[in-house]
Amino acid sequence: MRARSDQITQLAVAEVLARYLWSHPRVTGDDDVLPRQLKDTVGRALSGALLSQPTLTLFIEAFGISDEDAYRLRRLWEGSGRISVLSGQRAVRPSTEVDLHAALGPRRHQTVSLHDHVSVGSDGRITRTRTLQVIEAIVDGLDSIPYLYDTSALTLEVGQGCGDVSGELQQVSKDVYATTIPLARELSAGETISLEYVTAYRYPGNLDDPQEREFRRAVMRRLENFDMRVEFHQDALPARIWWAVWDGVDGHILEREPVSLGAQHEVQRYLRSVEKTVVGFRWSWRPDQTE
Repeated sequence: MRARSDQITQLAVAEVLARYLWSHPRVTGDDDVLPRQLKDTVGRALSGALLSQPTLTLFIEAFGISDEDAYRLRRLWEGSGRISVLSGQRAVRPSTEVDLHAALGPRRHQTVSLHDHVSVGSDGRITRTRTLQVIEAIVDGLDSIPYLYDTSALTLEVGQGCGDVSGELQQVSKDVYATTIPLARELSAGETISLEYVTAYRYPGNLDDPQEREFRRAVMRRLENFDMRVEFHQDALPARIWWAVWDGVDGHILEREPVSLGAQHEVQRYLRSVEKTVVGFRWSWRPDQTE
Protein backbone atom coordinates (compact mmCIF):
# COMPACT_ATOMS: atom_id res chain seq x y z
CA MET A 1 0.00 0.00 0.00
CA ARG A 2 1.49 3.31 -1.05
CA ALA A 3 1.64 6.21 1.40
CA ARG A 4 -0.37 9.29 0.54
CA SER A 5 1.82 12.11 -0.79
CA ASP A 6 0.34 14.64 1.67
CA GLN A 7 1.26 12.57 4.75
CA ILE A 8 4.57 12.76 6.62
CA THR A 9 6.28 9.35 6.76
CA GLN A 10 7.91 9.05 10.16
CA LEU A 11 10.55 6.59 9.00
CA ALA A 12 11.56 8.92 6.15
CA VAL A 13 11.96 11.78 8.63
CA ALA A 14 13.92 9.50 10.93
CA GLU A 15 16.24 8.60 8.05
CA VAL A 16 17.00 12.28 7.41
CA LEU A 17 17.84 12.76 11.09
CA ALA A 18 19.97 9.61 11.20
CA ARG A 19 21.97 10.60 8.12
CA TYR A 20 22.61 14.01 9.65
CA LEU A 21 23.82 12.43 12.91
CA TRP A 22 26.21 10.15 11.02
CA SER A 23 28.06 13.26 9.83
CA HIS A 24 27.41 15.40 12.93
CA PRO A 25 27.36 13.08 15.97
CA ARG A 26 26.36 14.71 19.25
CA VAL A 27 26.89 11.78 21.63
CA THR A 28 28.50 8.35 21.47
CA GLY A 29 26.55 6.09 19.12
CA ASP A 30 25.17 8.85 16.90
CA ASP A 31 27.59 7.98 14.09
CA ASP A 32 25.92 4.60 13.51
CA VAL A 33 22.36 5.20 14.75
CA LEU A 34 19.65 3.50 12.68
CA PRO A 35 16.55 5.34 11.43
CA ARG A 36 14.25 2.87 13.21
CA GLN A 37 15.89 3.84 16.50
CA LEU A 38 14.69 7.42 15.97
CA LYS A 39 11.18 6.56 14.84
CA ASP A 40 9.59 6.93 18.30
CA THR A 41 11.35 10.27 18.84
CA VAL A 42 10.03 11.50 15.51
CA GLY A 43 6.52 10.24 16.27
CA ARG A 44 6.38 12.04 19.63
CA ALA A 45 7.72 15.27 18.07
CA LEU A 46 5.34 15.29 15.10
CA SER A 47 2.31 14.46 17.25
CA GLY A 48 3.15 17.19 19.76
CA ALA A 49 3.35 14.69 22.61
CA LEU A 50 6.98 15.45 23.48
CA LEU A 51 9.59 17.70 21.90
CA SER A 52 12.81 18.37 23.80
CA GLN A 53 15.07 21.28 22.98
CA PRO A 54 17.88 19.01 21.67
CA THR A 55 15.36 17.26 19.38
CA LEU A 56 14.09 20.61 18.10
CA THR A 57 17.69 21.67 17.37
CA LEU A 58 18.28 18.38 15.54
CA PHE A 59 15.24 18.96 13.31
CA ILE A 60 16.36 22.54 12.58
CA GLU A 61 19.90 21.50 11.63
CA ALA A 62 19.06 18.28 9.76
CA PHE A 63 16.40 19.91 7.58
CA GLY A 64 18.32 23.17 7.06
CA ILE A 65 15.52 25.32 8.49
CA SER A 66 16.16 29.03 7.95
CA ASP A 67 17.29 31.27 10.81
CA GLU A 68 14.00 33.19 10.76
CA ASP A 69 11.86 30.05 10.95
CA ALA A 70 14.18 28.50 13.53
CA TYR A 71 13.78 31.59 15.71
CA ARG A 72 9.99 31.30 15.52
CA LEU A 73 10.10 27.58 16.33
CA ARG A 74 12.27 28.17 19.38
CA ARG A 75 9.92 30.90 20.60
CA LEU A 76 7.01 28.51 20.28
CA TRP A 77 8.94 25.83 22.18
CA GLU A 78 9.67 28.35 24.96
CA GLY A 79 5.95 29.10 25.24
CA SER A 80 6.02 32.74 24.12
CA GLY A 81 2.53 32.52 22.61
CA ARG A 82 1.04 31.23 19.39
CA ILE A 83 2.42 32.49 16.13
CA SER A 84 -0.54 33.30 13.94
CA VAL A 85 -2.05 35.43 11.24
CA LEU A 86 -5.00 37.56 12.32
CA SER A 87 -7.30 39.53 10.02
CA GLY A 88 -10.43 41.42 11.02
CA GLN A 89 -13.07 43.68 9.56
CA ARG A 90 -12.00 47.08 10.84
CA ALA A 91 -9.85 48.98 13.31
CA VAL A 92 -11.78 52.26 13.09
CA ARG A 93 -15.06 53.42 11.59
CA PRO A 94 -15.05 54.21 7.85
CA SER A 95 -15.81 57.84 8.73
CA THR A 96 -12.72 57.89 10.96
CA GLU A 97 -10.59 56.57 8.11
CA VAL A 98 -11.84 59.48 6.00
CA ASP A 99 -10.96 61.93 8.79
CA LEU A 100 -7.48 60.41 9.16
CA HIS A 101 -6.82 60.57 5.44
CA ALA A 102 -7.87 64.23 5.39
CA ALA A 103 -5.65 65.05 8.38
CA LEU A 104 -2.59 62.92 7.53
CA GLY A 105 -2.66 62.55 3.75
CA PRO A 106 -1.94 59.39 1.77
CA ARG A 107 0.09 56.51 3.14
CA ARG A 108 3.84 57.09 2.76
CA HIS A 109 5.44 54.20 4.68
CA GLN A 110 4.92 50.62 5.77
CA THR A 111 5.92 48.99 9.04
CA VAL A 112 8.33 46.06 8.80
CA SER A 113 8.15 45.15 12.49
CA LEU A 114 6.62 46.59 15.65
CA HIS A 115 7.29 45.71 19.29
CA ASP A 116 5.26 47.20 22.17
CA HIS A 117 6.76 46.69 25.65
CA VAL A 118 4.27 47.88 28.28
CA SER A 119 4.95 48.46 32.00
CA VAL A 120 2.31 48.47 34.76
CA GLY A 121 3.42 50.12 38.01
CA SER A 122 3.02 49.20 41.66
CA ASP A 123 -0.18 51.28 41.85
CA GLY A 124 -1.79 49.25 39.06
CA ARG A 125 -1.58 52.05 36.50
CA ILE A 126 -0.09 51.61 33.05
CA THR A 127 3.03 53.76 33.29
CA ARG A 128 4.75 53.56 29.91
CA THR A 129 5.08 51.75 26.61
CA ARG A 130 8.44 51.42 24.89
CA THR A 131 7.90 50.92 21.17
CA LEU A 132 10.50 49.63 18.73
CA GLN A 133 9.44 50.05 15.11
CA VAL A 134 11.17 49.42 11.79
CA ILE A 135 9.61 51.29 8.88
CA GLU A 136 10.19 51.32 5.12
CA ALA A 137 9.51 54.36 2.94
CA ILE A 138 7.20 53.71 0.00
CA VAL A 139 7.74 57.20 -1.45
CA ASP A 140 10.78 59.43 -1.87
CA GLY A 141 11.33 62.20 0.66
CA LEU A 142 9.75 60.52 3.71
CA ASP A 143 10.61 62.72 6.69
CA SER A 144 7.95 61.83 9.29
CA ILE A 145 5.35 59.22 10.21
CA PRO A 146 1.97 59.60 11.93
CA TYR A 147 1.52 58.68 15.58
CA LEU A 148 -2.05 57.70 16.48
CA TYR A 149 -3.70 56.93 19.82
CA ASP A 150 -7.19 56.47 21.25
CA THR A 151 -6.48 58.77 24.21
CA SER A 152 -4.82 62.13 24.75
CA ALA A 153 -3.76 61.32 28.33
CA LEU A 154 -0.16 60.69 27.40
CA THR A 155 3.26 62.16 26.72
CA LEU A 156 5.45 61.08 23.82
CA GLU A 157 9.24 60.85 24.23
CA VAL A 158 11.33 60.04 21.17
CA GLY A 159 14.67 58.26 20.87
CA GLN A 160 16.66 56.38 18.24
CA GLY A 161 15.82 57.26 14.64
CA CYS A 162 13.45 60.09 15.60
CA GLY A 163 13.70 63.86 15.36
CA ASP A 164 12.35 66.29 17.95
CA VAL A 165 8.59 66.18 18.49
CA SER A 166 6.75 69.49 18.78
CA GLY A 167 3.10 70.21 19.43
CA GLU A 168 0.30 68.38 21.21
CA LEU A 169 -1.89 65.53 20.08
CA GLN A 170 -4.72 66.73 17.87
CA GLN A 171 -8.13 65.08 17.95
CA VAL A 172 -8.91 63.99 14.39
CA SER A 173 -12.09 62.04 15.21
CA LYS A 174 -14.16 60.98 18.20
CA ASP A 175 -11.89 57.99 18.89
CA VAL A 176 -8.48 58.98 17.52
CA TYR A 177 -5.79 61.54 18.41
CA ALA A 178 -2.74 62.15 16.22
CA THR A 179 0.59 63.87 15.86
CA THR A 180 3.67 63.20 13.74
CA ILE A 181 7.08 61.79 14.61
CA PRO A 182 9.86 63.43 12.54
CA LEU A 183 12.57 61.08 11.31
CA ALA A 184 16.25 61.62 12.06
CA ARG A 185 16.95 61.51 8.32
CA GLU A 186 14.93 61.70 5.13
CA LEU A 187 14.27 58.39 3.41
CA SER A 188 14.01 57.48 -0.24
CA ALA A 189 11.56 54.81 -1.40
CA GLY A 190 12.74 51.38 -0.25
CA GLU A 191 14.95 52.71 2.57
CA THR A 192 14.34 51.59 6.14
CA ILE A 193 15.00 53.07 9.57
CA SER A 194 14.66 51.77 13.15
CA LEU A 195 12.69 53.95 15.55
CA GLU A 196 12.38 53.91 19.32
CA TYR A 197 9.89 55.99 21.28
CA VAL A 198 8.24 55.90 24.70
CA THR A 199 4.62 56.69 25.52
CA ALA A 200 4.09 57.76 29.16
CA TYR A 201 0.49 57.79 30.42
CA ARG A 202 -1.43 60.26 32.60
CA TYR A 203 -4.43 58.15 33.50
CA PRO A 204 -6.36 59.39 36.59
CA GLY A 205 -6.13 56.06 38.43
CA ASN A 206 -9.65 54.64 38.16
CA LEU A 207 -8.78 50.95 38.07
CA ASP A 208 -12.42 50.01 37.49
CA ASP A 209 -12.24 51.77 34.13
CA PRO A 210 -11.55 49.19 31.39
CA GLN A 211 -9.30 51.68 29.60
CA GLU A 212 -6.94 51.64 32.56
CA ARG A 213 -6.66 47.86 32.67
CA GLU A 214 -6.05 47.04 29.06
CA PHE A 215 -3.46 47.67 26.40
CA ARG A 216 -4.32 47.25 22.74
CA ARG A 217 -3.02 48.06 19.30
CA ALA A 218 -5.22 49.12 16.37
CA VAL A 219 -4.02 48.07 12.92
CA MET A 220 -5.82 49.80 10.05
CA ARG A 221 -3.99 48.15 7.18
CA ARG A 222 -1.54 45.24 7.47
CA LEU A 223 1.28 44.86 9.96
CA GLU A 224 3.96 42.16 9.85
CA ASN A 225 5.97 40.87 12.81
CA PHE A 226 4.03 42.34 15.70
CA ASP A 227 5.02 41.60 19.29
CA MET A 228 3.24 42.82 22.43
CA ARG A 229 4.56 42.36 25.95
CA VAL A 230 2.94 43.63 29.18
CA GLU A 231 4.93 43.37 32.40
CA PHE A 232 3.34 43.93 35.83
CA HIS A 233 5.02 45.17 38.98
CA GLN A 234 5.38 42.39 41.53
CA ASP A 235 3.22 44.38 43.98
CA ALA A 236 0.36 44.74 41.49
CA LEU A 237 -0.39 41.40 39.87
CA PRO A 238 -3.78 40.95 38.15
CA ALA A 239 -6.29 38.36 39.31
CA ARG A 240 -7.00 37.36 35.71
CA ILE A 241 -5.75 38.36 32.28
CA TRP A 242 -6.94 37.73 28.73
CA TRP A 243 -5.66 38.10 25.19
CA ALA A 244 -8.50 39.80 23.29
CA VAL A 245 -9.69 40.98 19.89
CA TRP A 246 -11.98 44.04 19.67
CA ASP A 247 -14.50 45.12 17.06
CA GLY A 248 -12.60 48.33 16.34
CA VAL A 249 -11.37 50.92 18.84
CA ASP A 250 -14.97 51.88 19.63
CA GLY A 251 -16.39 48.35 19.69
CA HIS A 252 -16.82 45.48 22.12
CA ILE A 253 -14.59 42.45 22.61
CA LEU A 254 -15.19 39.89 19.86
CA GLU A 255 -13.17 37.07 21.38
CA ARG A 256 -10.81 36.51 24.26
CA GLU A 257 -8.77 33.74 25.83
CA PRO A 258 -7.27 33.50 29.32
CA VAL A 259 -3.48 33.68 29.57
CA SER A 260 -1.04 33.19 32.45
CA LEU A 261 1.76 35.38 33.73
CA GLY A 262 5.33 34.31 33.05
CA ALA A 263 8.27 34.20 35.42
CA GLN A 264 8.84 37.96 35.08
CA HIS A 265 5.16 38.75 35.76
CA GLU A 266 4.63 39.27 32.02
CA VAL A 267 2.35 38.22 29.21
CA GLN A 268 3.46 38.25 25.59
CA ARG A 269 1.98 37.53 22.19
CA TYR A 270 3.63 37.48 18.77
CA LEU A 271 1.66 37.72 15.54
CA ARG A 272 3.32 37.05 12.21
CA SER A 273 0.82 39.41 10.63
CA VAL A 274 -2.25 41.34 11.74
CA GLU A 275 -4.68 43.33 9.60
CA LYS A 276 -7.73 45.59 10.08
CA THR A 277 -8.39 44.80 13.73
CA VAL A 278 -7.66 45.75 17.33
CA VAL A 279 -5.77 43.32 19.57
CA GLY A 280 -4.26 43.35 23.02
CA PHE A 281 -4.48 42.31 26.65
CA ARG A 282 -7.16 43.08 29.23
CA TRP A 283 -6.88 42.20 32.92
CA SER A 284 -8.87 42.33 36.13
CA TRP A 285 -7.76 43.17 39.65
CA ARG A 286 -10.55 41.12 41.27
CA PRO A 287 -11.72 37.61 40.37
CA ASP A 288 -15.26 38.92 39.74
CA GLN A 289 -14.14 41.84 37.55
CA THR A 290 -14.50 41.06 33.83
CA GLU A 291 -15.69 44.23 32.05
